[in-house]
Amino acid sequence: MRFTNGTWDVKDGIKISPAAEVYKVTVLPSVHNDQNRNESHSEGLRAVCTTRHIRHRGDTLNKPTITLELSSPGAKGTEDILELRASHFLARKAAQEPRFERFPDFGGKPPIELTPHTVTAQIGAKEASVSAGKLSATLDTQPDSFALQFHSSDANKRPKKLTEIGFDSLQWITDSLHSSRTNDSLYTTTTNIEPYKRPNLLVNGQRQSYMCISFSIAPGETFYGLGERFGPFVKNGQRLDIWNEDGGTDSPYGYKDVPFILSSKGYAIFVDSTDVVSFEVQSERMDKLQISVPGESLRVLILNGPHPKRILELYTALTGRPPIPPVWSFGLWLTTSFLTNYNEETVTSFLDGLSQRQIPLSVFHFDCFWMKGYQWCDFEFDQDFFPDAAGFIRRLHERGLKVCVWINSYIAQESSIFEEGDRKGYFIKQLDGTTWQTDRWQSGMAIVDFTNPEAKRWYQSFLAKLMDMGVDSFKTDFGERIPWEGVQLFDKSDPQSHHNYYTLLYNQAVYEVMVEKRGKQGACLFARSATAGSQRFPVHWGGDCSTLWTGMSEALRGGLSLGISGFGYHATDIGGFKAPGDRAVAPDPSVYKRWVQWGLLASHSRLHGSTTYRVPWEIEPDSPESSDVLKDSVELKHRLMPYIISAAREANRTGVPILRAMFLEFPEDPTYMFGPDLLVAPIFSRDNEVTYYVPRGRWVGLLDRKERQGPGWFTEEHDFSSLPLLVREGAAIVMGLEKSRPTYDIRESGAEIIANGVLDMRVLEIPLVGQKAAEDTYLTLIFDGHTIVQNGGISDVKVITV
Repeated sequence: MRFTNGTWDVKDGIKISPAAEVYKVTVLPSVHNDQNRNESHSEGLRAVCTTRHIRHRGDTLNKPTITLELSSPGAKGTEDILELRASHFLARKAAQEPRFERFPDFGGKPPIELTPHTVTAQIGAKEASVSAGKLSATLDTQPDSFALQFHSSDANKRPKKLTEIGFDSLQWITDSLHSSRTNDSLYTTTTNIEPYKRPNLLVNGQRQSYMCISFSIAPGETFYGLGERFGPFVKNGQRLDIWNEDGGTDSPYGYKDVPFILSSKGYAIFVDSTDVVSFEVQSERMDKLQISVPGESLRVLILNGPHPKRILELYTALTGRPPIPPVWSFGLWLTTSFLTNYNEETVTSFLDGLSQRQIPLSVFHFDCFWMKGYQWCDFEFDQDFFPDAAGFIRRLHERGLKVCVWINSYIAQESSIFEEGDRKGYFIKQLDGTTWQTDRWQSGMAIVDFTNPEAKRWYQSFLAKLMDMGVDSFKTDFGERIPWEGVQLFDKSDPQSHHNYYTLLYNQAVYEVMVEKRGKQGACLFARSATAGSQRFPVHWGGDCSTLWTGMSEALRGGLSLGISGFGYHATDIGGFKAPGDRAVAPDPSVYKRWVQWGLLASHSRLHGSTTYRVPWEIEPDSPESSDVLKDSVELKHRLMPYIISAAREANRTGVPILRAMFLEFPEDPTYMFGPDLLVAPIFSRDNEVTYYVPRGRWVGLLDRKERQGPGWFTEEHDFSSLPLLVREGAAIVMGLEKSRPTYDIRESGAEIIANGVLDMRVLEIPLVGQKAAEDTYLTLIFDGHTIVQNGGISDVKVITV
């Protein structure tokens, strides 16, 4: 949020009280489990900062102070993570905000490998400092001065400055005219119909307060992340608010907003708040990254790399690692589309058409209208179109397919389960205790309140019945349109702070049912909305994109941005979701074929549309080319399954995603990486021409076997049978010989090893791809130059050096 009009003026109604100097500083004792804050922290520093310079005793009166606490998360701290808490008023809020769970995969405390030997807090004559691992914070305690610097030490223990909170950069701010700021982008929305406006943050007609902190930006420093964002990948110059909205990929809003931002200087900042968080990235001050939250307190964590992969390892240890989805989920998904007409005969015709064209399929998805209109969600198949739903699911399984159905957490008043939910108090309520309802989306719709444990179990019971019927996966749509004003929640938490957090509770509830019914290695949902920590409940897809070239590029940017934000897996609606104006026209065949190419070079791949189908013969009825491109792309992905599962295991172990921005693998180079060793340059033009950048080294095309020597730019033409897919120098890509399905035993199918360069004496571990990707089983191959010394039990394996 912007509070100023340039360097000299503040906006009308704004009053800014910045930290001016440190009045006193003391050692902050470690806390194993602070019940008030639901957290643990190490020893650290506590400083009382005045908002005026203290010349005499009178200067201590009638002015606010800001209390600053510095520590490291966890009772013994966490290697290379420091936490800063800045507060004006310290009393607890009447309605507490939800809190992100810390270290959820490690019992609520840092893993042993991330626990530092000591967290040191020292107070000297002119400064005080805290250090955790190689990360330190130094606070200037001299009169008439305020500065908090963060440093990282290298192998020789030489400090390198990362960033600084300087004078006038830690602020408590009040706004007395907030309700009149109708032109401020924070308060506009793509869903202008009440009650889905963005928060006006005016409390009972009184002034609204904020905590604001600004970090210095070095010349040339760039920033990434903040969740799934569809605009420019580099966030400099942008104003981005963490407030989930159903905005589509062509808007500045996001379905998966995450208050985590990563710097090219080797550090990251995580804002531990579920409320609306406003980021001004060189957009209010050209030398500052400004972060503000409404209220009296702000918590941020600084993470030290210096490599971005190391930062993701720390961040996902803190907020949760992505588990490995089942192997079948990495194959091709096909849907009914949204508004199309379909029944069992329609679906069967799609499956027969794919089979006739020898296009492998792994999952079939039924979108909204598997249920009757006006009755979403009642979790019952529409008997008019699917009179034998259980039998049909069984027949799909006999074809070797998994089955996914669409759901959300909204219950229409015509649903057969609405009355029970209303009577038992399972929905979000108005302030008078009655069920909150709206006509937006479904008539008389209510929303399940997942802060109520009984409501959660009630909702889960319907999903359990569907899984008993044979449903394998759920598309958890929506979760962004959650009211915050004039409502109350079962657990009495703050509804505004709950808005973003709702999606985590929603998807967690669904994921738990799947784990209960299929085990963790068989659990996979398809979620649209998310927040920090939601990466623990994969998979996520990019929402509503257009069928244009621009829609395709927006979808890719969103996936790369989400990967930088701790999410291991991502999918898009291949071919685009909707045509301009939502007309019933199919995507342009060129867009469809190019989208298919790179969409199958993502972790998860789904064909889905709005008013038209996405089977290739509907896209290009007079030519087999779309079908051929889809067939070739699916078969290539199946052959790459050993490589893909290896990358998925890395995501689970370290938080590094499968779909990787070049920034992750090559921080010094300004194309995307599919896993660690394959560079992909998607083609976004009708003329088949692509210009792309290759980092330093020798790169060889996996498809054309041509060499590209980097660093440098390349301009090439590719027909629809090809695109730039390059193997990194020194890499060995394991490809199975099985094309028809993603689940196979490579020992029986055989393998090819595509090696960019001589392998010399090398041990290569190949994941054994079975039905369950998380099985930690590897085959060991040993090479001596071009010779296979040990084949790992693979019946047919050969090395191709390119």
